[in-house]
Amino acid sequence: QLQLVESGGGLVQPGGSLRLSCAASRFTLDYYAIGWFRQAPGKEREGVSCISDSGSSTYYADAVKGRFTISRDSAKNTVYLQMNSLKPEDTAVYYCAAEHEPLSVQAVCKLGGDYWGQGTQVTVSS
Repeated sequence: QLQLVESGGGLVQPGGSLRLSCAASRFTLDYYAIGWFRQAPGKEREGVSCISDSGSSTYYADAVKGRFTISRDSAKNTVYLQMNSLKPEDTAVYYCAAEHEPLSVQAVCKLGGDYWGQGTQVTVSS
């Protein structure tokens, strides 16, 4: 079974940056669309950004467009989420998920994936 591990979360001041990583072991991520999701306390989970298996298609939620960048490195079997100009409202647990079905990146970000990581906490605060 595909196992995903997120890393890179932490405490950062408003305006700062973090890079999250979603890595897989035992199985290649090359055949999966990958999405980053977040859930803040008391709020529903939301799709932040998703990337197709080839990397040719990406999707960003309006709240992060222009600030976050998703990318994937096949050689490292890892998907990244570069987060710049962070705001307090970006505070949440961030999860990555993998989807094998040939869905659009918009659909992946709406529905989630078949496999999920355990999450990494991102806190934006002064």
